Amino acid sequence: MANIASARKRIRQTAKRTARNTARKSRMRTFIKKVETAIEAGDQAGAREALRVAQPEIQRAASKGVAHHNTVARKISRLSARIKALATA
Repeated sequence: MANIASARKRIRQTAKRTARNTARKSRMRTFIKKVETAIEAGDQAGAREALRVAQPEIQRAASKGVAHHNTVARKISRLSARIKALATA
């Protein structure tokens, strides 16, 4: 355990930040899961709507530093490509 006051404060800040980042990442995954569930069901309109709602949340994770910008761009691109593919299927 830390004895110095600044080290104790850093531990508190790190714990708070870790909890916040974990919640953000979990929220992002939940939104992605909703889109994937709609895609699995073959519901293109529902999937498109789910992606429209999920996209800002996913991008927020990138802006907050929880996920890398390129990772977020790749995920959104692949989800939209899968939704687009539902029209031809």
